[in-house]
Amino acid sequence: GLNFIDLMVRQGNIDNPPKTPLVPGFECSGIVEALGDSVKGFEIGDRVMAFVNYNAWAEVVCTPVEFVYKIPDDMSFSEAAAFPMNFVTAYMMLFEVANLREGMSVLVHSAGGGVGQAVAQLCSTIPNVTVFGTASSFKHEAIKNSVTHLLDRNADYVQEVKRISADGVDIVLDCLCGENTGKGLSLLKPLGTYILYGSSNMVTGETKSFFSFAKSWWQVEKVNPIKLYEENKVIAGFSLLNLLFKQNRGGLIKGVMDKLLNLYNSKKIKPVVDSLWALEEVKEAMQRIHDRGNIGKLILDVEKAPTPLVS
Repeated sequence: GLNFIDLMVRQGNIDNPPKTPLVPGFECSGIVEALGDSVKGFEIGDRVMAFVNYNAWAEVVCTPVEFVYKIPDDMSFSEAAAFPMNFVTAYMMLFEVANLREGMSVLVHSAGGGVGQAVAQLCSTIPNVTVFGTASSFKHEAIKNSVTHLLDRNADYVQEVKRISADGVDIVLDCLCGENTGKGLSLLKPLGTYILYGSSNMVTGETKSFFSFAKSWWQVEKVNPIKLYEENKVIAGFSLLNLLFKQNRGGLIKGVMDKLLNLYNSKKIKPVVDSLWALEEVKEAMQRIHDRGNIGKLILDVEKAPTPLVS
């Protein structure tokens, strides 16, 4: 699976990336080829999906067994590669951090992306949840049925939300950061939760620009704890990769994956795959994410031949 974090890794916008040369990628699906001596519960030939601490964009991948899950019989390999990062992130933010319940409202940015589509699907499993989604206008036709209210990411979405819901929303999921942090906090109802789970506005051009990096942080308003207290608001952050690989919460994630696979098997959720790309086409695939062109998830398929260039 390709994720926005892979762009941030490439541009050096994350703390302590591994030294080069490195193979990117944090999730994959495939067939078990070999097992460690003490591994239980899996056999050679099993169809599996897995989290990997880098190195997922490869033909052969090695990862600890706690990060590996069996693929349901009717799930394709491409769906499986699109599943772990997006759905676990969406589920944990909605249910573990923000405590989504019946009748609540959610604002999610990049509603057409992998996490955005997972959020929309999971919200539809709870009665009467209103989803406000921001997305580029060219995506609206394709995703209009997945959210309750679709907003143009380049318009004044704060005013649009307030026009529809005067007192705002219960949950804001922000992958943009920058000036959107203050906007998101301003939209929260009392006892509402704002969750930052990325900062894709830092990925600007093809090269890392310190100025654009700094500018996006200057736009983050200082959070005053007294103001949070007076307004009854919750501010939170969520990083699935840190939870998995730095904070040793693989067991917690396994419980979430079990719930998600039950939802998949009961046909309540289904990963949206935007497109498949050969390994040789990774540059073009990343450009599609960079340009926010995708609806759902981009997948690198090791068995796919590159699409011939039209001369």
